[in-house]
Amino acid sequence: MNTQETTGKQIDKRTTVIAIVVFYVIAISMRYLTNKTTLFAGINSTFIAIVLQGVGPAIGTLAAIKLFHIRIKMSLKGNFANVLIPLTIYWLLPVILIGAVAYLAKGTFPLITIFIILIYGLLEEIGWRGFLQQLLAPLPKFVGILIITVLWFVWHLNFNLTSSNLIFFSILLLGSWGIGLVAEKTNSLLAVAAFHSLNNFFTELNLQKAVLLAILIVIWVLCIIYRHKLEKIRFRGNKNTCP
Repeated sequence: MNTQETTGKQIDKRTTVIAIVVFYVIAISMRYLTNKTTLFAGINSTFIAIVLQGVGPAIGTLAAIKLFHIRIKMSLKGNFANVLIPLTIYWLLPVILIGAVAYLAKGTFPLITIFIILIYGLLEEIGWRGFLQQLLAPLPKFVGILIITVLWFVWHLNFNLTSSNLIFFSILLLGSWGIGLVAEKTNSLLAVAAFHSLNNFFTELNLQKAVLLAILIVIWVLCIIYRHKLEKIRFRGNKNTCP
C-alpha cells in the first residue's frame, strides 16, 4: 500500500498500516470517552457535546498526517472552482430546504441543529473518506470499502447482535460505497459530509421527509454528473490543443 507524503515521496506499507492504527486508536478512544464514560458529562452545551462525539476521526487524522507527513488530497473546496460552490450546493441548500419544511410543519427553523449535524458529519468524513479511503485506495475497491465499513461500524461501539445492527452495518456498507464515489468525483469534504449527514437528517421517514430526501439526492447527484461531464469536455479540449 502506498500513499503520498508532503515531500512527494511514497511511504511504505508498514508505515501506512501504522498510520492507520494511530488514526483508529485515537478515533475509537475519543468515541469511547465521549459515549461510554462520564468524562464530559458536565458539558452543558449540546453543540459541544455532540461535536465531541464525532471529533475522534478528525483528531486521529490530524495526528497521523503530522506524525507520518501524509498529504491529504481532499479539501473543503475539492475540485470545484472555489469553496462557495460546494458550500452552497451541499450545505446551504439542505439548510434552506430542511429548515423551510420544519418551519412550515412546526413553526421553528432549526438552523443550529442542521449545522450541528453537518459539522458532525464533516468531522467523521475527515477520517473515513479524507484519510482512510485515501490510504486504502491501492487495495481492491471492495476490500477497501469493506475495511472502512467494519472500522466505521466498530467505532460506533454498538455490538448487540440484533437485526437493527445488521441493517445498520448494511447501511454503512452502502454508505462507504456511495460516499466513497462522491469523494472520488468531488474531492470535497463538504460534499461527503452532506451525504453522510442525510442519515442523521432523516432518521425517521414519512412521505414529506422522503420527498425532501429524494430531492436533495437527485440535485446533488445531478450536480456531480454535470461536473464530471464538464471535466471530460475540458480534458478533451486540452488534449486537442496540445502541440
